[in-house]
Amino acid sequence: MHAVILAGGKGVRLRPYTTALPKPLVPIGDQHAILEIVLRQLSAAGFTRCTIAIGHLGEIIRAYVGDGTQWGLKVDYAAEESPLGTMGPLLTLRDRLPEHFLVMNGDVLTDLDYADVLRTHEASGTPLTIATYARKVHIDFGVLTTDASRVVAFTEKPSIDYRVSMGVYGVSRTTLDDYTPGLPLGFDELVMDLLAAERPPHAYEFDGYWLDIGRPDDYDRANAEFTSRKSLLLKGA
Repeated sequence: MHAVILAGGKGVRLRPYTTALPKPLVPIGDQHAILEIVLRQLSAAGFTRCTIAIGHLGEIIRAYVGDGTQWGLKVDYAAEESPLGTMGPLLTLRDRLPEHFLVMNGDVLTDLDYADVLRTHEASGTPLTIATYARKVHIDFGVLTTDASRVVAFTEKPSIDYRVSMGVYGVSRTTLDDYTPGLPLGFDELVMDLLAAERPPHAYEFDGYWLDIGRPDDYDRANAEFTSRKSLLLKGA
């Protein structure tokens, strides 16, 4: 099984932590970087190959990970000369990838079964599988529904339930056929194109542990919770 890890972003929202380090290498706990945890998880799930898409401070990632043998993986790299968006790096890699592969952000902390995401994607026959997570947003206002300047309904401080993308995807190589290598391609653009073509992605619903290390508050929470979550995230470690 093959995974592509997207690790080329600048991590602007996580500054100042990412001033000198790429976001996937910020430390979690006393011993581990986020990217190391991800690589250990992929290896434990049965993945044997991994391509890391690098950009900002990418040489630091390359020096840290090397060829991946310390985690039982064969790791190679794809360097972005300019930002290509979430899915754009895959276009330049297309000929190096198997028919079905996993794509994920390099800053995700979760106990998601990556192998099951990929197996489910292959079985679904859909062009794209999106791992999703339940979120609840509480609105601190009374919400009005209006029609022709008339209030027709009122809800006091409602909560809205919805599902969000976890930044983990199962992708089929043929899904990329209509896009040009070297041009940016965002996840949002790809999803909208698939919906317009009546080829809807498959949703892989997950309700375990998931934290996207995107902001200082998220990073602080990850460090605060890591000791109690380590046995869940790094089974057998």
